Amino acid sequence: MAHHNIVFGKDKALAQDQGQYAASPDFRSDFPATGQGTQQTQQAPDLESLYARPAATGHDTGRMTMRDALNAITATLGVTIVVGVVFCLLPVALGVVGGTEGEKLGYGIAIGAMVVGFLGGFVLAMVNSFKKRPSAVLVLAYAALEGAALGGFSAMMERVYPGIALQAVLGTLAVATTVLVLFRIGVLRTSPVLTKIFAVAMVAYLLFCLVNIGLMLVTGTDLRTGLLGLVIGALAVVMAAYSLVMDFEDVQRGVRAGVDRSYAWRCAFGITVTLVWMYIEILRILSILRNN
Repeated sequence: MAHHNIVFGKDKALAQDQGQYAASPDFRSDFPATGQGTQQTQQAPDLESLYARPAATGHDTGRMTMRDALNAITATLGVTIVVGVVFCLLPVALGVVGGTEGEKLGYGIAIGAMVVGFLGGFVLAMVNSFKKRPSAVLVLAYAALEGAALGGFSAMMERVYPGIALQAVLGTLAVATTVLVLFRIGVLRTSPVLTKIFAVAMVAYLLFCLVNIGLMLVTGTDLRTGLLGLVIGALAVVMAAYSLVMDFEDVQRGVRAGVDRSYAWRCAFGITVTLVWMYIEILRILSILRNN
């Protein structure tokens, strides 16, 4: 309304000025009637387009919308899935083409992709976590490295337990979909108390993983087996599910607060990290069940 009053005030002042010039003897010689009509004709469409212009949306003003978040999440997960499938099926594809030698080559490439993917993914995860302004390029690069790591790891697991990768994918989709549905209907929400418990559990989980890796390197003993392995895996899946709820709430808060559009890539990064973690834990649980 204030904008309209300013515009109408300017039009009124312009009309008064034109009237004063029209009353002067030199008005007709300085400003011909045809020129005045042409000027008024040119002004009218500008005012009409100004009043008819739709209100700017969050996307137009650079604020993150739900569409931006969904696009970033889809792109990030899509890169992870495509790269993962390629490296997971590479031994089979090369085996069909080159026989046993081709299959061995495929497994060698898969192992290399797994090592490079996990190491590179860890480095980029640290960079993306502490970077003040999210970068789409770095997030997508992380997604590609994690896809290579998961593809190579899944290929190794498939060699020992045929069909386990597909089971892990279906299990991850089932858990993630359940969490999303329960979140949408308002059943699952975070709380300060649960978040503190989650933080303590995460520290304990990371310490257990470090101890287990140390034992495996020194003595070859793996604590992630048997009943203890199942319990740790189940707790890890529950923590990953809670982390996914936190990621969904981050998306909601970002949209409501009107944060910068680039924040959508941070949301996509967080959800990808959580789902990768969930997939690995489900894969480990299935491998333990296959051994029993």
